[in-house]
Amino acid sequence: MPIELIHLRKLLKILYSEPNQRTSLLRADIREEIARESGESGGGGDFYAPFWSDAKNHAFSRLDLHTATENRIGGNPRRARLYPFLRDGFLEWWNNNRRWTNEPFQEVDAPHARHSFNGMGTIKVENMLAVLDAGDERHFIYPYFSETPILTDEAARVGLWFIGQALTQQPLMEIRILDVMRGRTYSIDQSPLQGDEEDILTRRYSAALNDWQHLRTEY
Repeated sequence: MPIELIHLRKLLKILYSEPNQRTSLLRADIREEIARESGESGGGGDFYAPFWSDAKNHAFSRLDLHTATENRIGGNPRRARLYPFLRDGFLEWWNNNRRWTNEPFQEVDAPHARHSFNGMGTIKVENMLAVLDAGDERHFIYPYFSETPILTDEAARVGLWFIGQALTQQPLMEIRILDVMRGRTYSIDQSPLQGDEEDILTRRYSAALNDWQHLRTEY
């Protein structure tokens, strides 16, 4: 089932949604699987990928995010509502960081992984913004795009813990999760791990898998 191979950000969205929204997300996931099984293309690509590509290029002065967002909306009007919120949230966060230095940030290789979790599924940690600042410190930014649910401190802790398990070669102090729409980052110094993150993820992921399997019988 698709939920057994899933991006971390999508999984966090499902696991922390209110019950009605979670059911809707699981049903959409089931319909995508049915479409793939019948040879259809399914979901039509990642809605957020073009925005994130532009945001990363903006960070390294390869384009202007305001102009790029307008162009993306012109190419697909479905982006008209959410892309401006994503743009404004990203720029609020990015510009606040830029205030501390006039030196350009350098792009470095972004780590990525597909990591199996307790036999339940494989969770993908991919497409991070990876920068080297003027102080030769590296920062790896994992994006969370969703309008709802807002990323909670617990969800961020669980996400940070999992990234640490998946990217064992990266110091966890270098990792951030960015709630793009809110322009807010989470790190282990702001949201310290409490030791229960694996148990929380196990419980919530297991419940979602059980719900998926139950809903699948209706199709």
